[in-house]
Formats: sequence, structure tokens, C-alpha cells
Amino acid sequence: MAEKQQRPRAKKSPEVDLAVGKMPPQALDLEEAVLGALLLEKDAFVAVSEIIKPDSFYKEAHQHIYQAILSLFSKEQPVDMLTVTEELRRMGKLDEVGGPFYITQLTSRVASAAHIEYHARIIYQKFLQREMIRLSSGLQTKAYDDTIDVDDLLDEAENSFFLLAQGNMKKDTVQINPVIHEAIEKIKESGNRPDGLSGVPSGFTELDRMTNGWQASDLVIIAARPAMGKTAFILSMTRQMALDHSKPVAVFSLEMSNLQLVNRLIVSETELPGEKIKNGKLSKQEWEQLDHKIQRLIDAPIFVDDTPGLSVFELRAKCRRLKKQHDIQIIIIDYLQLMSASGMNPGSREQEVSMISRSLKGLAKELNVPIIALSQLNRGVENRAGAEGKRPQLSDLRESGAIEQDADMVCFIHRPEYYKITEDEDGNSLLGVGEVIIAKHRNGATGDVRLRFRSELARFEDYTPGFENITLGSRMNSDVVLPKLTPLDESPVSGSQDFPFRPGFERDAAF
Repeated sequence: MAEKQQRPRAKKSPEVDLAVGKMPPQALDLEEAVLGALLLEKDAFVAVSEIIKPDSFYKEAHQHIYQAILSLFSKEQPVDMLTVTEELRRMGKLDEVGGPFYITQLTSRVASAAHIEYHARIIYQKFLQREMIRLSSGLQTKAYDDTIDVDDLLDEAENSFFLLAQGNMKKDTVQINPVIHEAIEKIKESGNRPDGLSGVPSGFTELDRMTNGWQASDLVIIAARPAMGKTAFILSMTRQMALDHSKPVAVFSLEMSNLQLVNRLIVSETELPGEKIKNGKLSKQEWEQLDHKIQRLIDAPIFVDDTPGLSVFELRAKCRRLKKQHDIQIIIIDYLQLMSASGMNPGSREQEVSMISRSLKGLAKELNVPIIALSQLNRGVENRAGAEGKRPQLSDLRESGAIEQDADMVCFIHRPEYYKITEDEDGNSLLGVGEVIIAKHRNGATGDVRLRFRSELARFEDYTPGFENITLGSRMNSDVVLPKLTPLDESPVSGSQDFPFRPGFERDAAF
């Protein structure tokens, strides 16, 4: 036992000592090799210019040297030991980097530029590691400060890592051959579909014919003046896309709560009066109708989020999770002007809206899904006279011309009846008629699509001439003029004997 006590302690390993004080991630030998290769071969800079920037280097002297090389390249001047030395002298940095001797020493670090791209990627990886450490350290310090608002700190954290991730998203240039094969496969896939659409169907026949469905990676702006039915339009689409076409839909409502949205979907699906849904004054038969029709909505792949003042960074994080967990096929935002660009420090509201629209376009490309964003129009429509003057124009988009620029498609919702315009030029009734005006379509045709607007249900449907002559209302209302009924379900429903018609029946498609 005594011998064991007298045994000397083992010395700590170098690894344990290093763990006490950590060195930032770096690769100085590779930095020297890359700079040496750039001095040796004039075309080497092209291989690394899109990978690393001056800040990517750990050693400050190497940052100055790379900046001098970058400056010479931008002026289309040759890059070698002599020109770089002279450029550093002009910049006043020659002595800081170690003088002409250090420049000449760099060329001895490498024999050629054969592996310069691989080395540059390692340098950039070390830079990203240092940036993550820097951001995390700063956030950790602020997290201990009770004077800093937690929500502001979360926004700052999300913004910081979002910008770092955005800078790391680089795609290589590809030869057109594989892209052509991908395009052909998409054409075949569309041809094999029953509806022949290449995108996500809206559920409106004529609109889908013109757009071929909402296309992946497209940013679609749907704009209108207040009370035109923007929310009713996107909820009608949401219902049809999720229920009729089984497409998972994400709806971000910055204006209405989740409960309000769901109530409107219930009204649209059950065709019960909205007032009765709000106050719960339903008869026994109406409760039966509600219970029967609501089943389709219960398991619908619709995901709603009513976060007020949603920022583009929060939206991006939520959408990425939804895409991964539920494979959402389309994103709908109600509406764009209520979003914020928290953390981006915009100079004005117009610049903020521009940042938001650009971010939405980038998100659509990243997730490869269409994004539909509602937008408000300015009062220019109200100030114009005549039936044609009331039709929205691209110049009416509110707060930013960047919305028009970033969008792949701009659509307007117009209801002439709102402006007391009851007939068109041919004398056809415009009562209950809504128009979707496709004013910009980057990859297709522009034009107008007529839809039927059922105000009592806040719902848009396919347009059928002559529908305005039919009296509509709740299925339980005694003044309803019943059209021909099409049986969908012959099974009896409990308590349905008193129904004016069975819940298992639907109106014709025209209705």
C-alpha cells in the first residue's frame, strides 16, 4: 500500500492542457499554400474567387495579400510577386505583411495550383467555424444581460445565423444536358397526370388552365383593395388544394387568428350561415349537417399559423420545419405588408418591403414550392373614374415596386359589383362575379379569369353563366331554391329525417 502512495503522479497529456485554452479554427499552412499558388499561376484566382473572400483568411497579413490580388484581378492586371508587392506598397500594407521577403517566401510553400480549390474550401470551412464561435459568444454574453429583451435577442440570433447560412448557399454552374433531362422528366410527369398540370392546382378550372397550376419556386402576389375577398380567395384555394387534391398547405395569417380562419373554412365547407357559426344558434338538423360535413376538414393537410408581426426569419424557420416534417407543397401568406424584416435594419418602409419580397422569392427557390403572398393596393383605384378605371394596375401595388419586380406572377382580385358596376359591355350581369386579373406572368400568358363569388359563404367557385338567377342561402333556410341533387352517399344519417334534403347529397358542380 505504501508503494502505491509513493508512486509519482503521471503528467497531464498535452491534450488536457490544450483544452484549457482553445485556439480558433484555422489552417495557416493552407492559407500560405493558396496565396503561393495564386502568385504562381495567373488563372488560379478564377477557381477560388467564388469560394473565399479576404475575411476568410485567419491571419491578417494574408487578408491584405488576398485583397491586393483581388484588386489586381478586378483591374485586369497580371498577378505575380512583383505586381502584388507593388499593390501592397500602394495600399500602405507592405510592411504589415512582412515586406517583399514574405511575399517571395509564399511561392516556396507550393509547387503548383493543382489542389487550390480543395484547399480554399477548407479555409472557408474554418472561417465558418470561427464565425459561428463569434456569433455564439456574443449571444451568450447578451443572454446573461437582463436588460436585453429576449424576443429581440432571439430575432438577432436567428438573423445572424440566417445571414451566415445564406452566404454559404452556393450552387455550382452545370452543363445544360442534365437540366434538359430533368425538364423532359417533368413534361412526362405532367402528361401522365389526369389534370395535365405541372404545378399545384388551385381548384379553379380556368385559372389552372392559364397558369398550369402554381409552379414550384414561384413567388405569386395576389393583390386587391380591402373587402375584395383576398382572404376568401386563398381560403377557397386552400380548401380545394387540401381536400380535393391532397396537397399539404401552410397558411400564415398575420391578420386573422387561427380560430377565425377555421371558422371561415367551416362556413365554406358546411354551407351554414356565418352568423350561426359565430353565435352557435344552430338547429338540431344544422348540428347534424355540421357534424357530417366537418369530417373532411378534421384530417385535412392544412397547417395554420397566426403569429402576429411574423418576420421573414421566423417564416423561413417555420417553413423549413413544415417542409421536412409534412412535405408542404405550397405556402400562403396573408398578407405581405404585415410582415417585418426584423434584424435587417432597413432604411425605410419601402426598403423593408423590398427585403421581404426578395426573401420570399429566395425561400420559394430554396424549398422549391410556390409561395402565394397577399398584398394591399394603394388608393389609386378609388380615385379613377369609370368601369375600366376601377380595374387594378401594376402601378397600384402598395409601398414598393420591388414586389412587382420580384414576383413571378402578379394577380389582382376585382369585383365590379363592389363599385356598383352591375353589367359588362355586352349587358351580362356582373352580380356575384369576381375576376382574377393576371397582370404579370413571367412564364406564361396574362388575362382575366371570371369566378363566382358567394358572399354569404365568403367563397369563390368556378364561374357558370346564369348562376345569379338562383336564390342561395343556408341549406336549412326555407327560401332556398334547390337545384338538381347528385347523390354522393346513400347511407342514412341519424336524425336526418327532418332535413329538407339529406346531408349525403351535394348540389351540382355548377353550384
